[in-house]
Amino acid sequence: MLTQIIEQALAQSLPEVIAVVTAILYLAFAIREKIVCWIFAAISTAIYAWLFVEAKLYMESVLNVFYLIMAGYGWYVWNSGRDDGHEKPVTAWPLKTHGVAIVAIVVLSLSSGYFLSNYSDAAFPYIDSLTTWSAIWATFLIARKVLENWWYWLLIDIASVFIYWSRDLQLTAVLFAVYVTMIPIGLINWRKSMRAQQPGELHSQ
Repeated sequence: MLTQIIEQALAQSLPEVIAVVTAILYLAFAIREKIVCWIFAAISTAIYAWLFVEAKLYMESVLNVFYLIMAGYGWYVWNSGRDDGHEKPVTAWPLKTHGVAIVAIVVLSLSSGYFLSNYSDAAFPYIDSLTTWSAIWATFLIARKVLENWWYWLLIDIASVFIYWSRDLQLTAVLFAVYVTMIPIGLINWRKSMRAQQPGELHSQ
């Protein structure tokens, strides 16, 4: 398996290599709450939108177009949320909000999964749909700097490792495996950041 990964990495086109490197930089800077993360997100997602069309992962391609738009939105929100030199604060949203979101994600995933399975040649239509709709919600959460985004990403990225590996995107599968190991760090760092804030700042944005 390691040999296969190395061989694919050496055979990859420059665009995928750039996409992987900038994707890792995005997450590394997001963990540290650095606004520059959105620049790397924009570069990576623009490339992946095309790569996933080639792999017939259409929902993933659409998702990356959404990521590209959200990179601009995330930059705007994080920048406008700064106050006296401090970064936009991390917040936590109520369990009820997440419950409603999860129900909506399941319904949308079943709907788009059915459509893709019957009217396209999409690979893994239901799993692809579930990770896509979940990622849309999780991306919105990270743009708003909501702590719980990391729990969503943990599940999404674990599923993504399987999807990408099975579609012969081993290098990208490895990228998401790296993501899985980085996510707990993000969760810990953001929780520390939230606790370090003054009580009066702990409100939903």
